[in-house]
Amino acid sequence: MHATAHGIRMNLEEIKKIAGDVPALSTRLGMKFVSTSEPDVCVATMPVNEHTRQPYGVLSGGATLALAETLAGAGSIALCPGQICVGINVSANHIKSAYEGDTVTARARIINQSKHLHVWQVEVSDSQGALISSVQVTNYIKEPTHE
Repeated sequence: MHATAHGIRMNLEEIKKIAGDVPALSTRLGMKFVSTSEPDVCVATMPVNEHTRQPYGVLSGGATLALAETLAGAGSIALCPGQICVGINVSANHIKSAYEGDTVTARARIINQSKHLHVWQVEVSDSQGALISSVQVTNYIKEPTHE
């Protein structure tokens, strides 16, 4: 988080630099991270395309989970710079389908933050704003080990 003229905001600029510099799941799936003016919320988008769809042309639930877990991880990293943040649980309800050619938006809000655990609620919506999936992600936060 960083201070702005409007207070504190969730800043994902460092995450965007890291994600753009290395081949990873987020880059392969076309995820784009967005900083917000809210201190406990982060956002990402992902296209529904040949990399994220099922053979029927609808968004894969696995791609949706990857988006939610990756975004929650980015949020935890932004809140705890210098720490290692890893997902330890992901649970979702898929509500509606998104179709090839659309772009989905994930909005993650931290609902519990302690020294070692972050719990995020992630809502994934289609370009019309309809809820696609509701996902809860738990991240474990730890000090880096120096071996």
